[in-house]
Amino acid sequence: MPSTGAGRRRDLHHEMTLREVVEKYRTIAGSFGKEALLSEFRLSPAETEQLFSVFDEDYHISRFFHFSEQGGERFSINGFPATHVLIDAEIATIL
Repeated sequence: MPSTGAGRRRDLHHEMTLREVVEKYRTIAGSFGKEALLSEFRLSPAETEQLFSVFDEDYHISRFFHFSEQGGERFSINGFPATHVLIDAEIATIL
């Protein structure tokens, strides 16, 4: 049975897992402990804000994420402006 337009949109939309975010971060930043522009994750502004806000709300994850506002496209992560993220290498302990 062919899928409907709504079903197709759902299939194309893929929320990144924590592992995927960490892998993408390492590609962008080069290694743990370096800042990466949030815009380099190539998500829409709404997707960027939602994804990182969810991780920021989870204590077990958020302690490894450090957001800062420097230069670049600004996003609202749980109501706080951020342009960059730095992820600690210790996040590997929960992947």
